[in-house]
Order: sequence, then structure tokens, then C-alpha cells
Amino acid sequence: MKKILLILSLFFSFIAAAQIEDAIPKKPNPPKLVNDYTGTLTPQQIQALETKLVQFDDSTSNQVSVIMIPTTKGYDISNLAVQIGRKWGIGNKDINNGVLLLVAKDDRKLTIQVGYGLEGALPDITAKSIIENEIKPSFKTENYYRGLDKGTDAIIQATKGEYTASKSYGSKKKKAISISTIIFVIFLMLIIFGGAAGGGGGGFYASRGGFGGWSSGGGGGSSGGFGGFGGGSFGGGGASGSW
Repeated sequence: MKKILLILSLFFSFIAAAQIEDAIPKKPNPPKLVNDYTGTLTPQQIQALETKLVQFDDSTSNQVSVIMIPTTKGYDISNLAVQIGRKWGIGNKDINNGVLLLVAKDDRKLTIQVGYGLEGALPDITAKSIIENEIKPSFKTENYYRGLDKGTDAIIQATKGEYTASKSYGSKKKKAISISTIIFVIFLMLIIFGGAAGGGGGGFYASRGGFGGWSSGGGGGSSGGFGGFGGGSFGGGGASGSW
């Protein structure tokens, strides 16, 4: 049953991708791993995160990207992150070793989505543990930089086998996967059939608007050597949460 639901969710995610296009920020040019469309982080904080993640990319080829947006505009944050990861091509196209930490500040939601190639090193339970233990405590006190700094440190450690997930999530994992998958499939069906009911002109989705008006905070020019995203892809592995 779980395999059938997974296949259905992947099928519907491809169909929904076209409808979620308006919620995907434009790929930064010049390319940056850290992009703040909310104006929350200072240029110095952005540069500190960027430098750390560029160094990690240079030494391992694993690409960890951080994106802050005001809102998902009603879309499921995990699905939006998957589509951003695919659209931007985070990670290497041959081994799909990208990770995206997406934060919707006004929605108070976040997600960690993992490329196919890193799902073994960074499974769902580990991503959930990082969100709950490393990121959310700082976000609850509005210390967003500290949460992102600790979260990216934990992601890097996990890819090296140096981060241990909290055992408290292990007993809940199987039940959570089945329930979340069912909810995800239902959500995608509502998007698809709801969009069809809106008529040929775009209906409900046309009123949402794009993210074109948002600008990503700068880090003071060059990030120090990030060569750009490598064409990686994502399959929906990861975890989400709210604070």
C-alpha cells in the first residue's frame, strides 16, 4: 500500500509541477547558495553562511542551499522545495547530492529536502531531528541566523556520518510516513482538479502571482567561488515542520 501511495504521489507531483511554477523564485544570477527574499539576514550573516556552504561544496561537491521566502502562497512547503530544487538544479546532476533548506518566514514553516544521492546519509528521521533540535528552538526566539547556522552545521555533519538523530522520532516514523503520504496525495489531487475547475484562464492559480518582485539579500558581491548549481534532482526525501 505504501509503495502504491508513493508512486501516486510522484505521479501527481509531476502534474502539479506546472501549476506551482509561479511560486518558484528565479534562480539567482550570479549564483548563490544562500538567498534571503525576506530581508531578515544581514549581509554579514548571509556571507558567513555562504562561505561555509561554498567551502563544503568545494571539498565534497555536496551542495546545501538555504532559501528564505515570505510565504509559500498556499502551496505545500515540501512540494515547493522539491520543485525549487529541481528547477534550480541544486546538486550534481550525476549523483543528485543537493540539500535544500527552505524557510517560509511569514507562514512559520520550514522544510529540509534531500537529493536522491544523499537520502542514505540524510534520511527523513535525521532531517526531522535537525529541524526539531537544531533549528526550531532558535526560530522560536526569532534568532533566524543562529537556527540556520546550527541547521546547516548539522546537515553537513549528517552527510559525513557525524550526526545522530534523536531516537524519539524513530517509533513515530512509520506511521508518520503513511499519514503524510496520504495527505500529500489528497492535496495534490485538490490542486489538480481545483485548477481544472478554474477554467482555461488559470482560475485560482492566476491570482496568486509570482515571486518576481522579491529580491534576494546580497552578501556583499562575490561569495568567494561558488561556481553554480550542477543540475541535481530531488525525489521528495526529507522532513518539514513549523514553529
